[in-house]
Amino acid sequence: MTDQETAQWLFTRDQFLILTHIRPDGDTIGCAAALCLGLRSLGKTAYVLENVEATSLFTPYLEGLMPPTDYTPETVVAVDIAVASLIPENAASYLRRRIDLTIDHHPSQEFFARETCLDPSRAACGEIIYRILVQLGPISQAVALPLYVAVSTDTGCFVYGNTTAHTHEVACALMKTGISIQAVNKRHFRAKSLKRLRLESQLVEGMELLEEGKTVIMSLSLPMLASVGATEEDIDDISAFAGQLEGVMVAVTLRELEPDVWKLSLRTDPADLTASGTCALLGGGGHAAAAGATMEGSLSQVKAAVLSAIDVIRRGG
Repeated sequence: MTDQETAQWLFTRDQFLILTHIRPDGDTIGCAAALCLGLRSLGKTAYVLENVEATSLFTPYLEGLMPPTDYTPETVVAVDIAVASLIPENAASYLRRRIDLTIDHHPSQEFFARETCLDPSRAACGEIIYRILVQLGPISQAVALPLYVAVSTDTGCFVYGNTTAHTHEVACALMKTGISIQAVNKRHFRAKSLKRLRLESQLVEGMELLEEGKTVIMSLSLPMLASVGATEEDIDDISAFAGQLEGVMVAVTLRELEPDVWKLSLRTDPADLTASGTCALLGGGGHAAAAGATMEGSLSQVKAAVLSAIDVIRRGG
């Protein structure tokens, strides 16, 4: 469906429950909060399903939006979720009966819902949620704040290559509602905990440079996390760190989720390597410049598999 069709679809329904993806980031949380508040402004009943993996960086945006224990939704909506495997365990029952709508911006969308609103040209799902909500009424400050979080975090505060003129237009419209962005920008883009800085030091110490510095591999193991007592909040968006090294075109970050289970985050220059195509070979997906996958094996095995997939894509596979 188009955003216009989706707006009309939402307007004719009620009793909403909104789902976010596992290891939630600012885009999925911001979209869920904004959509929930926007629907409530229309007089509809709407809640966001609790995500136990949400960190304290993002949980403040969900205050007052969780459903009561006896709530039974009529309409289930997933935001910023490309594949069914990213749906949290506590939402599995909704997946089995099929989710009513998914709103997403990932080209790897697998169309697991009855209806889909998909626009891969948008840097953040928040841009799509904005286009939907603005057709249903004025955007309030309460709605604008989490939408700004969604759009800004998925673009690295508007510096990633996915940022477009439309992204800036949406951010401008949100700022015109009167929200204060200074605190948001400091919280998500400037302030770092001491634990995070110590982890970054370890990442730099152990990084591997290949192809004359054009490819970098950084690995974040469970012992490294334990050595500084880091939490999920301390490592938010740590996958962007490797790409900050000057001259790097392919940044590989491998984070150990549990023993011998690794989360791959791949950031690339799409003119050199397509991230989504590479990660698709490894069972994942994403965007042309940023994608990911979950892999099993020792660190050396996972590294070898990633480098093999990169080679396949570069050879036109």
